[in-house]
Amino acid sequence: MPSLLHNSRPQADLVLQKIADYVLDYPIESQEAYQTAYYDLLDTLGCGLQALSFPACTRLLGPLVPGTIVPNGSRVPGTDFVLDPIQTAFNIGAMIRWLDFNDTWLAAEWGHPSDNLGGILAVADWISRNPTTYPLSRLTIQDVLTAMIKAHEIQGILALENSFNRVGLDHVLLVKVASTAVVTAMLGGTREQVINALSNAWIDGQALRTYRHAPNTGSRKSWAAGDATSRAVRLAWMTMQGEMGYPSALTAPTWGFQDVLFRGSELVLNQDFGSYVMENILFKISFPAEFHAQTAVEAAIHLHPLVKDRVKDIEKVVITSQESAIRIIDKTGKLHNPADRDHCIQYMTAVGLLFGELSAESYEDSFANHPEIDVLREKMIVREEKQYSRDYLDPQKRSISNAVQVFFKDGSFSENVLVEYPIGHRLRRKEGLPLLLKKFQKSVEGHFDRFQAQEILGVCADQEKVSQMPVNKFMDLWVKEF
Repeated sequence: MPSLLHNSRPQADLVLQKIADYVLDYPIESQEAYQTAYYDLLDTLGCGLQALSFPACTRLLGPLVPGTIVPNGSRVPGTDFVLDPIQTAFNIGAMIRWLDFNDTWLAAEWGHPSDNLGGILAVADWISRNPTTYPLSRLTIQDVLTAMIKAHEIQGILALENSFNRVGLDHVLLVKVASTAVVTAMLGGTREQVINALSNAWIDGQALRTYRHAPNTGSRKSWAAGDATSRAVRLAWMTMQGEMGYPSALTAPTWGFQDVLFRGSELVLNQDFGSYVMENILFKISFPAEFHAQTAVEAAIHLHPLVKDRVKDIEKVVITSQESAIRIIDKTGKLHNPADRDHCIQYMTAVGLLFGELSAESYEDSFANHPEIDVLREKMIVREEKQYSRDYLDPQKRSISNAVQVFFKDGSFSENVLVEYPIGHRLRRKEGLPLLLKKFQKSVEGHFDRFQAQEILGVCADQEKVSQMPVNKFMDLWVKEF
């Protein structure tokens, strides 16, 4: 006679408990983390503003029903949209990620922790504009920075040893989980409610990586994080209305996340949550390019003066890289759209060699029609250097090495230009931050008129002052008729 499964409810999975305890109780004391989070906030907003110049992005923004305005709703920076927090989170999340220019975290799993800002800003703004519903909440930008640090930490620590991409799942799973945790806490959730919301995030069904890889690469990769962070807000909202949770969402035999979607492997937390991820976050400063190719583009631009007048003399270009880059952005054959091109290491390197720069416009059809790009791509060889792959995973290094060398038909060749750490790496932070602020300034000045741009830049020049601003007052700075 078959045994019956005992129906008593277990304790919540340990991973759920640890995330809930961290998000509710852990005090952030690292000033480096707060300073880095502030730069991250500015950079992320700047990336979103740049995306508003691209119709493929803007056609997805705004209310679901045209003309809808939500009383005391959340604002979408750079626009005049006033939406419910769930739709605002999607709008902000899509803007942030559209150009592949916001921050990055690389480990066994990769991702972009500032994607969580979609849900964080939407909910923080909503809370600040609704004092009747949230009478004890007077959220400031300092609270936003704290939420960012914790969302970064949850996403990043889970990514250290757990490779979701190897089972075909997209990294936006971690955006959903991290956003759910911090947003539920922001809404006043108890420990039990945070755990309940998190359990729903894990069992929600997860996005496949189909849209990131040949032959299906497409624009969903630009709005997938917006979808994830907005879904997190919805799950948090439902939980705060009394929706139940599922304590063994991860570990339930047969039906839990680990058995169904993680090939029976156990989720690993190899270090405690703190502020490690924000302190070590990678900024994309120079190029809107998939991060595994950042150093390849930097090396290519270094070689541009040598190559620009000898393009027809090139016999081959050798790109020496890490295993992760080869697995996701080594791509030959026809490239079908901008999303395809910014996930092709050969394309990005070719543009750097030929033109000495790489911008968001470099991926558009009108630019990609330049005949020399595909001719040069066909001459490229991508190979792995095992040491680069080891250093990529080394917690003391976390390098993202690429080397580029050009060989000419006459037998001559360039130096083999190796770049181990991109300019946005923690080890190049002193060099990178002034350029990050220039990137932010350019983004603001490119979207707003001179007077509004000056006001925003003036306010944002003082971290201490901005940190004490009510979130709704900060968000009002960014309103523009759209």
